Amino acid sequence: MILDDFDSRPGSATSLLRTFVGSQLRQLGGWISSAQLVRIMEALGVPANGARSAIARVKSKGLLVPEIVEGQQGYRVNAEAVPMLESGDRRIFSFRQQRESDRWCLISFSIPESRRDARHQLRRRLGWIGCGTVATGLWICPAALKDEVLEILDDLDLRECATLFIAGRPEADRSLADAAAQWWDLDRLRELHERFLAQHSAQVGPTQSDAEAFARYIHALDQWRVIPYLDPGLPDSALPAGWPGQASLDLFGRVSRSLAARAHAFARSTTR
Repeated sequence: MILDDFDSRPGSATSLLRTFVGSQLRQLGGWISSAQLVRIMEALGVPANGARSAIARVKSKGLLVPEIVEGQQGYRVNAEAVPMLESGDRRIFSFRQQRESDRWCLISFSIPESRRDARHQLRRRLGWIGCGTVATGLWICPAALKDEVLEILDDLDLRECATLFIAGRPEADRSLADAAAQWWDLDRLRELHERFLAQHSAQVGPTQSDAEAFARYIHALDQWRVIPYLDPGLPDSALPAGWPGQASLDLFGRVSRSLAARAHAFARSTTR
């Protein structure tokens, strides 16, 4: 399975390239020449040398595969990466906020020491999709994420080591908000939302050109796309006062409505 690269820092050349591939290249037929891809990256403020290095890294991760079309060297979106990209579309553009009445999923697992590498990968990937840690070997997430949890267990061949429970509202000796603050790193999530708000609130509005719209949109999307993975969309009762999540979500919606169409127009014209 080809996975998204959450180790790439938002705003880096590699992350920006992945964001372009996921949001634009599939709609453009899935193939782009090497020269066009370098020009796309230059439009995002990445110089040619940095663009070529990012292309090599993304290719090594399996997202792009080399392909010559009509004598031109270029790259095609790897068909094996499409499920990952489609899953990302659902996360990024259809952020789900858990309702107070929605159910929860508990993931209990016991993995032998002989498979400690798989255990490490499981913990890492559960964190990537927004699961919280209740205790060693016991994780929690909204029940809407159950299928993604099962997919991870199957991919790591750990289904026999885990049991999932679908349950109602957790009960603890403290409020749900206090418990959630221990199970999730809410300070980090707050920082991600507030940074997005601070850096992109001024990006909504008219632009001088499609190229400017493209750069604004891809940079905003690149920073936003990590948030719907790490933030499970907890109900209000599980969040501290003044939580910036809804404001962040609303801003991303405004950015998309303001810039997405012109951004795609620029990408389309650059790849003709």
